[in-house]
Amino acid sequence: MGLVIILAVATIMPLLWMISASFMPAGEASVYPPRYLPSHFTLLHYVTLFTRLTLTRYFLNSAFLSIVVTFISLFLNSMAGYGFAKYRFRGKDKLFGFLVTTMVVPAQVTTLPLFLMLNKMGFINTYMGIIIPGLTSVFGIFLIRQFMLSIPDSLIEAAQLDGAGDFKIYRSLILPLCKPILITLGIFTFMGTWNDFLWPLIVLTDDSMYTLPVALANLSGEHVQDTELMMAGSVVTILPVMILFFALQKYYMNGLMGGSLKE
Repeated sequence: MGLVIILAVATIMPLLWMISASFMPAGEASVYPPRYLPSHFTLLHYVTLFTRLTLTRYFLNSAFLSIVVTFISLFLNSMAGYGFAKYRFRGKDKLFGFLVTTMVVPAQVTTLPLFLMLNKMGFINTYMGIIIPGLTSVFGIFLIRQFMLSIPDSLIEAAQLDGAGDFKIYRSLILPLCKPILITLGIFTFMGTWNDFLWPLIVLTDDSMYTLPVALANLSGEHVQDTELMMAGSVVTILPVMILFFALQKYYMNGLMGGSLKE
């Protein structure tokens, strides 16, 4: 128990210091021995981020892309997962097995082919270049399919006897039952899109279209000595995903546990 507490404290201390340093006066985070609390709290660095450095635009860019990708991917992944879980068609198991196999391929391997494809389609330096690669994921299909296997076929058969069509069953019956796993996947997708640095850096060339992580990286190059400002930028970057995670933590845990062992 004591070891667990020590590891927990060691894990959370850098995060707490980052938050504390963001409220320190300029230069105080770089003194030795290091300070853990500001001598007096100041919001100057946050004001600078959203006024002089126009971080608001990058924040809105990240929010827009993350929300769009999350909602569309939930719709597409849930439909694909439903098909693999409840429909019968030739080659289903082999196709699903092939999809799962692709999960072992590192994302970096597909970066160049994906870039060339989007370039041919004219989506480089556009938001569509960020949105399209995130619309579906093998992990999302796998996660939802495993959860949907736990839904009794008798419920679907009863709905069919009542005259419900395929899409009505999916919309009115399946989606409400899959709320925990949809929220879990939504958290994963939102966090992945919000925190993604490499792909927006490759695709976007217009500064005004940058996402928050890319803009913050450029900012650190210009203000490398301003530690407090960088810590304030880091807090702004992680705050939305932390709020989202803690707000939906109950559904997140239910989604991970429910139906995960069903085959």
